[in-house]
Amino acid sequence: MSQFLPSGIQNMLPDIIQLIYLVATGIFIVGIKRLGSPATARSGNQLAALGMFIGIVITLFDQQIISFEYIIGGIVLGSAIGAFAAKKVEMTSMPEMVAIFNGFGGGASALVAWGEFTRVADPNVLSGQDLVTMGLSILIGSITFTGSFIAFGKLKGFISGNPLTFPGQNFFNAILTIGSLGLVGWLAFDPTNMLVFWILFGIALLLGILTVLPIGGADMPVVISLLNSYSGLAASMAGFVINNNLLIISGALVGAAGLILTNIMCQAMNRSLGNVLFGAFGGDNGGGDGGPAADTDKTVRETTAQDVALQCAYADKVVITPGYGLAVAQAQHVLKEVVDKLEKKGVEVKYGIHPVAGRMPGHMNVLLAEADVPYDQLYDMEQINPEFKSTDVVLIIGANDVVNPAAKTTEGSPIYGMPILDVDEAKRTIVFKRSLSPGFAGIDNALFYEETNQMFFGDAKDSLQALSQALNDV
Repeated sequence: MSQFLPSGIQNMLPDIIQLIYLVATGIFIVGIKRLGSPATARSGNQLAALGMFIGIVITLFDQQIISFEYIIGGIVLGSAIGAFAAKKVEMTSMPEMVAIFNGFGGGASALVAWGEFTRVADPNVLSGQDLVTMGLSILIGSITFTGSFIAFGKLKGFISGNPLTFPGQNFFNAILTIGSLGLVGWLAFDPTNMLVFWILFGIALLLGILTVLPIGGADMPVVISLLNSYSGLAASMAGFVINNNLLIISGALVGAAGLILTNIMCQAMNRSLGNVLFGAFGGDNGGGDGGPAADTDKTVRETTAQDVALQCAYADKVVITPGYGLAVAQAQHVLKEVVDKLEKKGVEVKYGIHPVAGRMPGHMNVLLAEADVPYDQLYDMEQINPEFKSTDVVLIIGANDVVNPAAKTTEGSPIYGMPILDVDEAKRTIVFKRSLSPGFAGIDNALFYEETNQMFFGDAKDSLQALSQALNDV
């Protein structure tokens, strides 16, 4: 394409392309920055998409591509699938969709490296640096691909959310990891040995499966953010493979953002990343649908929709702490209806969001945004905790471990030291829950038996609908 340009422009073209890449990089950075707030996240996402569009167009121009049939076909097919998914996938299934996105991103990077490796007639002409980056792109991308789909299966439920382990698994995974890195070095030393190439590919795919299987469902938010980081690192490696600066930088940005988010999630649970990956912690709770557990001798105070309506209607301030149960019940719209009625009665309502509430980072924020909850009513844990002492009623809907006082009082508890929402400091807490079953941590919640707590048993959506009806009569 560039051969049709004047010679002066042709000479300047490499510098112009790099300058446009730099502009696209700046757009990426601004877009990521705007993703930090729900109020600006939509425009941030659009800016990032614009940066990627610019990058694709310039890359096609830079690489002298003159046949666009397959490219246009891929764009049309991919856009159709993306548009369909964006319209049809429920908000409650967004964690699964993000896991798939991560997987396809890693898989695409691995395929780019594979294509570049097989494109040359004699691999010996490739430099050692190129061969190492190809090997790393295949390794990281393949781990991300299979690991993300295992995470998808755990989130979807057709793979058990319990840690799936076998004796010596961590040691076996370590051996596979060291072996795969050794194969990357071997491939760089002897690139004509295709057996090494295929063994590396196979081990990387297996390693992705064996890395995520031992991780419990409670830790899927951390896994998703970590795999997101992996997909960025794989893309960055692919950028080195095809010598594309924009792909290197954008992949590094995604990788860094994913690692930062992973660290935030680990701090929110007061656990190390190593404990998350190798601790086999947090499986399915197996909670039933009934009321109080039959084998408990502790006092449980049940309540009704009418009683909850009276307490909330005459309160000055109500805080709502949502959890995964709200997403499962798809009760976010009914919750917004309840809040609207309380606000009409002059009640101040806020939402307290724990960093690891739900099945992915920001899950509750996205869920509530779908129900048109105003951004300024959403408060992070650090913001809302000082307000619980002046709160009349806290409605805990689907949350469990993130409000368990044992994290502050019970040494030796699996969640001891984990930062939680200090709901026990409020005048009254009301837990919306199907039963007294434990959360993902597998431990009883001491909050259920506090004198200031009441249990509103039942499906969250049904309970909120009953509460909404009861508020009409208050």
